[in-house]
Amino acid sequence: MLRLKISGGISLSYKVEIKRLPGNEDIVLPQKMSDLASGFDLYAAVAEPLTLNPGERVLVPTGFAIAMPAELEAQIRPRSGLAFKHGITALNSPGTIDADYRGEIKVLLINHGKEAFIIQRNERISQMVFQIVPQIQLEEVEELSDTVRGTGGFGHTGK
Repeated sequence: MLRLKISGGISLSYKVEIKRLPGNEDIVLPQKMSDLASGFDLYAAVAEPLTLNPGERVLVPTGFAIAMPAELEAQIRPRSGLAFKHGITALNSPGTIDADYRGEIKVLLINHGKEAFIIQRNERISQMVFQIVPQIQLEEVEELSDTVRGTGGFGHTGK
């Protein structure tokens, strides 16, 4: 059961089903590393050690799939320790797992470091954070309301 607490003491709970995929009985399922962590650490389900050379990218399996309510999305994010110590980060970050996806969760990693990095089976490689997704209806209009900023885009503040 996933429990979300909103300021003011309101607590929301969501059930997210998780299925360990065949051949991954030894892979640690996603888990929080502290009581107040927002992300669940994900573990590599590689069959053998995988070398990620500088500049290379690889899709790393995690050995599980999930089913979550339509109100949620799962975001795949880098682990700060791997990014800082080794230059390993997640491309397409955060990666979005939609509520209707039932395939294996995989993590797209890249090595921005200067040395090869070896990914071991059951090594923590990223984290998964759940977010509430509001149901949005886009409405086409002829004009948008004015704001002080207007159409100022990249670098419009001069900083």
